Order: sequence, then C-alpha cells, then structure tokens
Amino acid sequence: MSRVAESLNLALQKLLDEDPRLYLLGEDITDPYGGAFKVTRGLSTRFPDRVLGTPISESAIVGVANGLALAGDKAIVEIMFADFALLAFDQIVNVAAKSTAMFGRPVPMPVVVRCPTGGNRGYGPTHSQSPQKHFLGVPGLDVFELSPFTEPLPLLRGMLASGRPAVLFEDKVLYGRQLGVPRPFTADGDTVVVDGAPSDDFLIVAPGGLAHRALEAMEALLMRYELCGALHVPARLYPWDPGPVLRHPARQVLVVEDGPPGASWATEVAFQLHAAGRQVRVLHAADTVVPTAAHLEREVLVQAGSIVAALT
Repeated sequence: MSRVAESLNLALQKLLDEDPRLYLLGEDITDPYGGAFKVTRGLSTRFPDRVLGTPISESAIVGVANGLALAGDKAIVEIMFADFALLAFDQIVNVAAKSTAMFGRPVPMPVVVRCPTGGNRGYGPTHSQSPQKHFLGVPGLDVFELSPFTEPLPLLRGMLASGRPAVLFEDKVLYGRQLGVPRPFTADGDTVVVDGAPSDDFLIVAPGGLAHRALEAMEALLMRYELCGALHVPARLYPWDPGPVLRHPARQVLVVEDGPPGASWATEVAFQLHAAGRQVRVLHAADTVVPTAAHLEREVLVQAGSIVAALT
C-alpha cells in the first residue's frame, strides 16, 4: 500500500505518459526539489519538455494553463499552498470557468488546479487555510477534494476528460498517510463503516482531509457511547451529489469541515439535506486565523474530540 503523495506522483506520471498534450506547471516542481511536498519528484526528469517550473506568480501560472487549454492542450497546475490560489482567483473564475461558455460554442477547458490545503502542520495563518468555500458556486467550475481512501488516478483522469476546469484540494496531512481504509473499517463507495457493525446512529459527512479525524471519532463513539455510524467522504465538493447521504438511514447527520463558518461548504450541504427533510448539524473550525503554535492550532481546527462532542 503506497502513501498518498506517492500515489499522486504515480497518477501524474501515468497521465503524462498517456497524453503528450498534457503539461504540468508550478513553482519549484522540477528536480531535484520535486515540489514543496515532493509530489512531482522525478517527473521533470522523465518529461523535461512538459513538466515546467514557473516564476512565483500564481495568476500567470494559471493564465498559461488556460492558454494551453484554449489552444487544444491540457494542463495541471500545482499551487504551492492553497492560500495562494486566491492570487489566481481571476484566472480561475473569470477565465477558466467562463471560457467553456462565452465563445458561442462549447469550448473544453481541461485545466486542473491542485491546491495543498489545511493546517495541523504549524505553518501559520497564511499557509494553513482551507479556502474551498471561495470557489463554490461558480458556474462552469468543479471543486474536488482528495480522499485518502481512493486512488487519485481515476479522479484526475475524469477531471481532465470532463472538459471543465477544476480545483482539486489536497489536505497536506494526507501526503504521508497510507492510501486506503484502515482496519477495522470497510468502504462501500465513498462511505466508510465499522466492519460488520450497524451504521444508523449517525452519518458524518466530511471532505478527505478530515477523514482520519472522523474515523478516530467513530471509534471513540463506539467504545464510549455504543454509537455506531458511518463516514461519507465525497470526492466532488461542488456540484455536490446528496444522493448517497439521503439514501443512508442515519438518524442524525453531521457535516464537518476545517474552514471557518459563514457561507461554507458545510452550510451548503446542510441546507440541501435540511430541505430534503433530514436532521443535520454542522461543525466548523473556529472563526479566527489558524495559529502557528501547535496547541493553539489544535484548538482552532476540528479535532476528533470536537466531532465526538457534536454527536453526543
């Protein structure tokens, strides 16, 4: 079983092997450095003409990717930290997302913007945010988050094949984790349950970066309170498909995210579930900046204990 970063690296290598029109762009992604989180290590050596290091200008990087897509090629962009994707907001929202529909005919825009996101690494206020909510609700733009339970290759391949621009958030804490569902859990699609146990007491809906904290909470809920539920980890954050959650028999649903409250992904999901008649609650990070000090960072971000408290 490989680690998430290694699986991403292999997925990118496979995609570059498959399609000579695909480019990979980003700051410090070339060898010997191989990217801030080493996801692109070895790729520029193997594909020197299509894995390209760029100047420190997120707007320019995504602008080049958009130009490649408009010219008939494809591009994957690595933003070093998701916080800096806001510097490319215009190119993502006003160029990539709009170009599929503003030329009088459908125009494919196979552009994927990869964004290492989230905290729990002690990187401080401007390198630890979860800015997913700022990219939701943009017509023509898909928003995804990497799950530690499924291979990234089919996800990336599908994003490029769709012809729609996409932002892919990758929680930094996942890069060193093993890919796959740990024991004693099993997966049924995007939903994870305790192996052999019922799962109707609760359902946690959380993006991939919160998956392991949610599993830790599920173990605590079972051992301390004899509550047994499930965890749903959607790969696509927007547009979001409520079907799997609405089909689940859980008596209560908790939607969790590491971003602050206010016009968030969690509140959008909760609104859809509430409109469908489900009992639902939301849990966010605190409404403040993410501190650098580890003990303060833990207090701000969602932890397993806060998930347990929200369900008991």
